[in-house]
Amino acid sequence: MNPKKLKPKPIDGLMLTLIIFMVAVGFLIFSSASLGLMARSGATFGSVAFSQFVFGVLGGGIAFFIMSNIYYRNWRKYAFYFFLLSLLATVAVFIPKIGMTHAGATRWLDLGIVTIQPSEFLKLGFVIYLATWLSGVHDKIEHWRYGLLPFVAITGLVGIIMLAQPDTDTFMIIAFSGMAMYLAAGAPWRHILLLLLSGVVLLVVIAFTRPYIMDRFTNFLHPDSDLLGSGYQLQQSLIAVGSGGITGRGFGQSIQKFEYLPEPIGDSVFAVYAEEFGFIGTILIILAFVFLTLRGYKTATESTDIFGTLLVIGLMTMIIAQAFLNIGAMIGVAPLSGLPLPFVSHGGTALMATLASLGIVLNVSKYRTFRKVA
Repeated sequence: MNPKKLKPKPIDGLMLTLIIFMVAVGFLIFSSASLGLMARSGATFGSVAFSQFVFGVLGGGIAFFIMSNIYYRNWRKYAFYFFLLSLLATVAVFIPKIGMTHAGATRWLDLGIVTIQPSEFLKLGFVIYLATWLSGVHDKIEHWRYGLLPFVAITGLVGIIMLAQPDTDTFMIIAFSGMAMYLAAGAPWRHILLLLLSGVVLLVVIAFTRPYIMDRFTNFLHPDSDLLGSGYQLQQSLIAVGSGGITGRGFGQSIQKFEYLPEPIGDSVFAVYAEEFGFIGTILIILAFVFLTLRGYKTATESTDIFGTLLVIGLMTMIIAQAFLNIGAMIGVAPLSGLPLPFVSHGGTALMATLASLGIVLNVSKYRTFRKVA
């Protein structure tokens, strides 16, 4: 069966409903968490939420609509150019007067009225290019010359740029998503185990050369070791989560976001949500992420070609891995990472990139079938 001859089916209505639900709930949670930042800094809601609403919700909605209507196989033609452009944009953060540094990290481009984080688009470019390459070599991927070596080269190039910023957390998400795609393309387990071992060694080297990474692991293993230093954020997050009880304090009623919780609209936003909506609310949002991901993976299994399968696996893995690392860090079952919570944390660029990715997934769902064709 030639995928080009397939007539598009209606998009996955259930997945679309989940996406709309996540965007709406995410903006409500963000709005509540913004009250804490406004109280501390005196900022107005408009100044805090401008990029989140204009670039995230509105811009992301437009990107979602456009991506969901572009035939996904067309991305193969421009995958290299999109990947190259996203790499160059990410490297541009090192250009003086254009790149912006905050808290010791150089990750943003200052465009005057708005700042963007190009690595969010690099994640998308990486997945599209890797899916294109893997779909072309999947029949000989067991040979290291066609599989392991090129995969390491592509991922390593991204890693050099990301670690230079430094943005270790985003690189980990990219590498994990890439490995999921590599495995789904038919890579032998010996290659996967070698990559996992290499990843552990690299992480150990990074931890010993960058003290803040070591502090995260130390705090994860010994959360009471430095309550006023590296362990402060985790302790305040656990207090917020525990204070929510079963049903929560109520929307907008979080106490921790005003005085104690660092980054209430950033990587700590889940703790604000848990305090306001309690155990029931946290279970609901976790289930929403799980159902969204499972629906995406179902689309991957029903794709008409290996490219569509790998594309969806990479995009959905990236979203769910980031979500659960963020949530896990806030409840102490994973080291602190600084990763934003998809749909919720502050960052118009991140929300736009997430919705663009999901638009591609929904386009793949238009051409799904129960018969797999390579």
